[in-house]
Formats: sequence, C-alpha cells, structure tokens
Amino acid sequence: MQGDKAVLGVIGGSGLYDMEGLEGLVEERFSTPWGEPSDALRLGVLGGVEVVFLPRHGRGHRLSPSDINYRANIDALKRAGVTDIISLSACGSLREDLPPGSFVFVDQFIDRTFARQKSFFGSGLVAHVSMAHPVCPKLVDALMEAAATEGIPARRGGTYLAMEGPQFSSLAESELYRSWKCDVIGMTGMPEAKLAREAEIPYATVAMVTDYDCWHADHDDVDVATIIRVLNDNAGKAKALVRRVAPLLGPVRTPSPLGIERMLDTAIITAPGARDPEMVKKLDAVAGRVLNAES
Repeated sequence: MQGDKAVLGVIGGSGLYDMEGLEGLVEERFSTPWGEPSDALRLGVLGGVEVVFLPRHGRGHRLSPSDINYRANIDALKRAGVTDIISLSACGSLREDLPPGSFVFVDQFIDRTFARQKSFFGSGLVAHVSMAHPVCPKLVDALMEAAATEGIPARRGGTYLAMEGPQFSSLAESELYRSWKCDVIGMTGMPEAKLAREAEIPYATVAMVTDYDCWHADHDDVDVATIIRVLNDNAGKAKALVRRVAPLLGPVRTPSPLGIERMLDTAIITAPGARDPEMVKKLDAVAGRVLNAES
C-alpha cells in the first residue's frame, strides 16, 4: 500500500550466492509449512533500503532447478516482510541480437516445467490468480534506469521460456521455441513468478544471457565451462544493478500499478465454510491478509 516500508527481496540465480555491501547484515533461517527454503536469508540495508537476499540454488549451488523448493522460498520471503522481488536468473538466448552478456527484463513467460509444485493453493482451498501480466512494470522502470546508469546492455520486454531441465535443450526444442518467438530460455522463472503472484508480491525477472542455446551455429554444444565464464561477468553486473536499483525504489514503497498487493481479493473461490482448516493454517503468510479478514 501507499506509504508502506519497502523491503526488497533479491533472489540470486546461478553464480549469485551472496550480496556484498549489505549494512547491518543478519542471517536468518526460516521454516515454512512447505518445507525448507534454499538457504538462510541474508537481511541488511542497501542504499537506505531494507534488502533480503536468498540464493535460489543454495550457496555452493547444491540444488538443481527441479529440486528447488519454490514454495518455501517465496513463503520465507513473505514472512521476512518482503514487499517486492527482483529475481536474477541465468538464461540462454533464442535471438541473434541478444548475445551473451545481455540482460533482458522479461515481461512474459511460457511455462514448460512439469515436475514442480506450482501453487500454494489446492484441494480444500482453491484460488485462481491472473498471470496475464506476470511482471510488475514499476520494478522494470527502476531496473531500466539502473541499467542505463551502470552502462549494462539491457532490453525491456521479452518472453522467457521456462524448461524443466536440468539438461539443456535439444536442437529441435530450441528451434521450436524460436518459432514461438521466445526471446530467452531458462530453468527457474517458473513457478517462481506464479508463486510470487499468489503471495501478492510484485515480481520482476532479470534474465542474464550466458549463451545462445544450441540453435546458433557457433554454440551448437552448450557446455558448463563456457557458461561459467560468462556467469562470473554477469554476476558482477547483476550486483551493480541491484546496488543501483535499491535506492531508486526507495525506502517507502509505492503500490504496483497492476494491483498485485490485493490480487487475492477476487482469486479465492472456495466458500469460507468449505475451506480445509489445515490449508488455511499453511497459508497464514501467503494469504493471511485475506483469510484473516474473512474469519
């Protein structure tokens, strides 16, 4: 809501396991009804703004994309008071004009994952949130300004194809996604964006290009060693981007123009008398604003 304190959540992807420069750093572990998050949360202040950092794969990159507990991660960030999320994610490029080192502030997703829990809601308490516009434009505005100031090549808008992994694409798959006009391909954007929406947290993804996937004549065999070299360079730029974007967002937040903070007002369909009490209890952080008001 207007005038609330801003708490910026930063989810670090491959190559981003820490966030230097946090003042008053405190490390805190959260247990959630959905299990354990990827790692301890690191809380501090950056540019006058409270920041909560979580390495998506855990420090040391212990978790594959399919093994990440996305629900626990988003729930823990919500419990930590996070009001907005910027997700940093390594990806492959599906366009000639998005070379390795490019940053893309995507605005759409195509979800091709299949082995993950994709919702906080389910049997006993059903909700349907809109994902027509999955990214908050307020966050993208700030990211674009920060990238321009830092001299980071960045593009506003694009479609992120979320694949299951952990294997890279076949050539046929890569060409199929290009025919769909997708811009980048990654393994972690979904269901993260969906869960952030269910938790009423505005969300934006910084897709950091590491390679051309396997469709490109010069990149027909994507390998980890090549990707890691670009990852290291991208990680430095990503940290500079976050340091720049935090003060742009400011310590007092403004609401999302999409009304994400009240997304559940019209999303929960299960009648109050028919709701599973255990599900209600599990959703105390994610949906407590609505469920407590109705109880």
